[in-house]
Amino acid sequence: MIDLGLARVARLVQHTPQTWKAIHVAGTNGKGSICAYISAMLTSSGLSWARFTSPHLVDRWDCIAVNGQPVSEAVFRDAEDVVKRRDREDRVGATEFELLTATAFEIFHRQKVEFGVVEVGLGGKLDATNVLRQKAVTVISKIGLDHQFFLGNTIGEIALQKAGILRPGVPCVVDGSNQPSVLKAIEAHAREVGAQLHTPSTTSTAEAVSGEDFAPHQIQNLACAHMAFRLACPEQDRPLTQFLPAIKAMEWPGRLQKLDLQKIAGRQKEVLLDGAHNPQSAEVLARHVEKHLRAGGQPVTWVLAATQGKDMDGIFGLLLRPGDQVAAVRFGPVDGMPWVKPADPAELLQLAARHGARESGMHNAGDDVRSALTWASQAAGDKPLVIAGSLYLVSSVLRLLRESIMTPDHLVVVCGHAIWLGGPKNGWDEAEWLIESYKHGETPTFIEHIKAGVQVLSQDARAVLVFSG
Repeated sequence: MIDLGLARVARLVQHTPQTWKAIHVAGTNGKGSICAYISAMLTSSGLSWARFTSPHLVDRWDCIAVNGQPVSEAVFRDAEDVVKRRDREDRVGATEFELLTATAFEIFHRQKVEFGVVEVGLGGKLDATNVLRQKAVTVISKIGLDHQFFLGNTIGEIALQKAGILRPGVPCVVDGSNQPSVLKAIEAHAREVGAQLHTPSTTSTAEAVSGEDFAPHQIQNLACAHMAFRLACPEQDRPLTQFLPAIKAMEWPGRLQKLDLQKIAGRQKEVLLDGAHNPQSAEVLARHVEKHLRAGGQPVTWVLAATQGKDMDGIFGLLLRPGDQVAAVRFGPVDGMPWVKPADPAELLQLAARHGARESGMHNAGDDVRSALTWASQAAGDKPLVIAGSLYLVSSVLRLLRESIMTPDHLVVVCGHAIWLGGPKNGWDEAEWLIESYKHGETPTFIEHIKAGVQVLSQDARAVLVFSG
């Protein structure tokens, strides 16, 4: 359920101190990357931080990270239980996202971080994350038409919703490549609120990353992130070049991510995975595909899914070219977000055909993501394969990959063994063993066998170790 408003979440977090400084990021595209870049700069500066982004990719708790590592399921569920108990006892009736936001803030407090990097879920003004009390800086990334049912039908109306994160006296960094109508709306709201706007120039950023493989939109996001960091952490102000090693080492799943599908689809060559789900992000993906994958105009094979209501006509118009092949599929259920529904693959294929996809090169995979990947791998051969259209499809693919890695595929057996019963001597006293009489005196050898078996197991995540007596 999506029910925007701050009253419920404010009641949930009223008992959670917000001792950390918040860096609040809104926008349509690029806000996730900006959060990641800022996080890398905080790490490089030796500052402790936590990050909350949405949606999650594989598990509900992977949307919350502390100092670069997703929180464990145990840490997440312990904080979530506290939040859900408050919701029940106070009869708040919070939505799923409000519960998740309150859980994130509870974890931030428990981890005693200095900074919280928080991505807006939907819009800004009425988004649950806007309950933040200690904003050091706000950021508004590139804005486009998306979620019009909730945010407004014009780009100006949407911009005002995003600008709702501004606070009096808190600096705001705005992506200067936004449309003039967007910038005008944000500027007017900033004057009304009393927030100073900062629009970074990309010239110095482009010079700093000269020779590196940064696309224009990445340079724009990086410029916003660096200025936001400088405003939030003036005592740590350094040239962007000093942050580049940490930024280049950063991984951001589902954004122009290269994957090996050999274990689940038998494909030898890497594929490209991207969560492009609106025309703005599709334009970025299309530029990358044209530059890096369509050498000589060769066709691309796509695995595509979409959320119901998305502008797939606009997205397909940017991505597809005559002669392309398409496998359409429904992504799997989204944990904690039951209202998210996938588009019908048959309708996606009809739309793909209108945009030039080859009639004989189409496949309706229904609900079977693995089937879509297998068909596309075979259809593409040595030519490019791209998976796109939805972050929820990204989630389904990454989950399949994890399952393929975690599923055991062979057995490691240590034979002719005895059983250690435990004890203070850690096996060096034979009295601690259940052992056959003819094996007396061999327990040191058994210990070496145990070490060898564990060593083999540690080198192969898909092995199972069995001690056979």
